[in-house]
Amino acid sequence: MRTPGIGPVTYRQLIMRFGTPAAALAAVPELARRGGGKASALRSAADAEREIARVEKLGAKWLVLGQGLYPRPLAELEDAPPLLTAKGDLGLLDRQAVAIVGARNASAAACRFARGLAHDLGQQGLAVVSGLARGIDSAAHDGALGSGTIAVIAGGIDVFYPAENEERQKALYQRGLVIAEMPPGTEPRARHFPYRNRIIAGMASGTLVVEAAPRSGSLITARLAAEAGREVMAVPGSPLDPRAQGCNQLIRDGATLVQNASDVVEAIRPFASQVRSPAAPFEPSSDTLNGDDALGLVEELLGPSPVPVDEIIRLSGASSGAVQMALLELDLAGRLERHAGNRVSLASG
Repeated sequence: MRTPGIGPVTYRQLIMRFGTPAAALAAVPELARRGGGKASALRSAADAEREIARVEKLGAKWLVLGQGLYPRPLAELEDAPPLLTAKGDLGLLDRQAVAIVGARNASAAACRFARGLAHDLGQQGLAVVSGLARGIDSAAHDGALGSGTIAVIAGGIDVFYPAENEERQKALYQRGLVIAEMPPGTEPRARHFPYRNRIIAGMASGTLVVEAAPRSGSLITARLAAEAGREVMAVPGSPLDPRAQGCNQLIRDGATLVQNASDVVEAIRPFASQVRSPAAPFEPSSDTLNGDDALGLVEELLGPSPVPVDEIIRLSGASSGAVQMALLELDLAGRLERHAGNRVSLASG
């Protein structure tokens, strides 16, 4: 996972094709060559061992896709992170979760509402998931700190961001749970936040937006929740307040209107059984592993605009396994971009 060019989808494809990480790593250089590129330098076992030692020294644990405590709802995502670090109460992963997100520059009234709602949801036995940002996120964590809250952060498990939330994050280590996808020591960058948002949406049965402008990150989280087949909820606000426009738009587009904790509990009740992930290992594909025959066909069908993989399989006439292998070769060669909704395009440039 730390090798450049191997993202969550590529990781899953490699394991499904070759069965073990060792076999997959051995195959990467040749796959990249067949795709018309050069493989990135593979991370060494020593690199992995150093990171493992650092995580252990920090008192954190690993969550690995397909094993142990890895959250079942998150495992259902096609781009589920194969590897997470977690520090705090791992027992919270046994609970059904609801995400509460919203504006960083939220109004005092919205923060008060989020804090009270999170408290009430915690009393119902739900885990409240959020992103440890300013505003609504912080209010939600504060409200559920006594009952159970999970923070998904954009940087490493040991990095405090924003700096003003250092004490809040330390409190979550002790009384809640903090989860990170990035390696320890990683300072969050703008590109990391959408990755964090997909984890927030993926862990929860539903995502509730309390206050959000029309083009905010909270609406991205809501969209990701909808794409994952989860419940999307929103708190209505004054049409005169720009911070309420995003929520009002969500409700207009079909999101569940929420006024109290009972509304949330009712909305996510159908997802109650989807909590824990069985320790299901990847099974190597029984389909053909040879993508040579499909590579030319797949390249011809790809362009700068994202298209669904299923459409490529249908139009190429090749087997699913051959198309996936061709895509894998292009991906490892740096010639493919993967998009939400299992869509792909040729890499720009």
